[in-house]
Order: sequence, then C-alpha cells, then structure tokens
Amino acid sequence: MIKFGPSGNCESFYAAGYEHTEESARFVREHGLDCFEYSFGRGVKMTEKKAASIKKAFEAEGVEISVHAPYFINFANPDDEMAAKSYGYVLDSAKLAKAMGGKRVVFHAAAQGKETRDVAFSRTEDRMKILRDYIYLNDLADMTFCPETMGKIAQIGTVEEIAALCAIDPVFTPCVDFGHVNAREQGSLKTANDYADRISVFLEAIGFERMKNFHVHFSKIQYGAKGEIRHLTFEDTVYGPEFEPLAEALLRYGLEPYIVSESAGTQTEDAMTMKEVYFQLKNKN
Repeated sequence: MIKFGPSGNCESFYAAGYEHTEESARFVREHGLDCFEYSFGRGVKMTEKKAASIKKAFEAEGVEISVHAPYFINFANPDDEMAAKSYGYVLDSAKLAKAMGGKRVVFHAAAQGKETRDVAFSRTEDRMKILRDYIYLNDLADMTFCPETMGKIAQIGTVEEIAALCAIDPVFTPCVDFGHVNAREQGSLKTANDYADRISVFLEAIGFERMKNFHVHFSKIQYGAKGEIRHLTFEDTVYGPEFEPLAEALLRYGLEPYIVSESAGTQTEDAMTMKEVYFQLKNKN
C-alpha cells in the first residue's frame, strides 16, 4: 500500500506542545498519515533504550518509520579513512532503524569534489559495492537502503546515477527526491510525462517489483544555477514541482511508494495534501 507522511516534526507539532519522537506516532496517525522519517542528519546519536521506546510508540499507532542517515556521507571521498566512516554512518543508522522497528535507510551517496564526474562516480560505485558487502556481513540485508537523487549539481545523484547504483544489488532501492530532480534540472518536472520519463529510467534499471514500493521525498524547492537552494512549502507558486502530475504517473505505472514530505515546516500538512490529491485521482480512475 502507498504511504504518506512527514520528514521530522512540523511547526504545528511543536505548537501543540509536543516534544518527543514517541509523540510523533500518534500525531501522524491523527492526521490520517501512515509513515514518518526520523533524521540522523547531524549524526547517529540515540540509545538503544530510546530506540525501543520509539518502536513501541510507532507499533502501537501502526505508523511505519524510516531513517535518514547523516548528511556528511561521501563515498566519492578520495580518502579511504573518510570513506570508512561513511560505511559506519550507514550501518549505524540501519542498526538503530531496526531497533526502532524501521526497515528503510535513506542516504546521500557522494559529492563530486575536485574530481572529474566520471572518477567521482566510479569511486562511489566501487564503494557502494563494498557497502553492499558490509550490509550482508552485518545481517542487515532485510533492510532497504535508499541512495537519494540530489538537488545540487556538484552532488552525485542524478536519476541515471542513482539508478545505476541501485542496480548493484537488491538491498538498494532508490529514494527519488522529485524536488531535487526538479531543482537540479532547472524546473524540468511539469507534466505526468515528465515524471514518467524519470521513473522509467529506474524501471529499466531495476524492474517493476523493486520499484513498486520505492522511496519518495517530495517538496517544492527554490533553485539557482548550481541547483537546490532551499526547501519551500506548498504555498510557493514560483518554483514547484507540483504533486498532481506525479500522482498521475504513479497511477499510470501502478507504483505504490513510501512518500515523505520534506516541506519547510509544513511537512505534515503537505503530506496530507498529497494523500488527498492521490486518492482523489485514484477514485476518479
């Protein structure tokens, strides 16, 4: 089943007097949503006791939880020691995700740095194969690891690059951030066909079964010549992208992803809007 939910807690969560991640489960469920993404963006810092407490709260509400690994992962780093830290960030995120009852780990694969694009991507691909081996060695192959399409030109994370990385092994499933794709491609996503063209790249690379429940990040994003600048809310009328054409493309292909809103402060409300739009379209068909 398709799922909708927020990345982290929105402004209205705190305005209502809530503070703790355990409370996020009921908040999400009371807003008619199905999932929640917890961020380890600034580092994997959580006790096993806290993870168990979060698991209990989310299981009680029937809300699925995923995690986002630290933002400073970089598998294109020429320094092997720094790359070794990146393996650790992904694996540590996965272990705590599992302790929280989650099954998905989203991560940024790499940045180009001073290398040529080909060299940076080739190094990333090689390191992703090593990461795959570590995943199996650590008995984490029952988890889903989601390299993400990225919004800045200097980051490794085009649609084609992420499709190629996911083709390495079934433990990898794409996180397609359509806001990032739109920002990187300077406003390319306007019609259902535009979305379908990007989705078809992944379908060709890894097939329908692995794509059926892929991971989606969605928000409107301001962009400039170098790509992504900042996340916006659905109130924005300048930058896009719009969600309805994506919903049309998902229905066309019969895909039921896990859709996470990354709007700036209104992520719960905008996830609700996406769910409403999707089911209105589905019911018309």
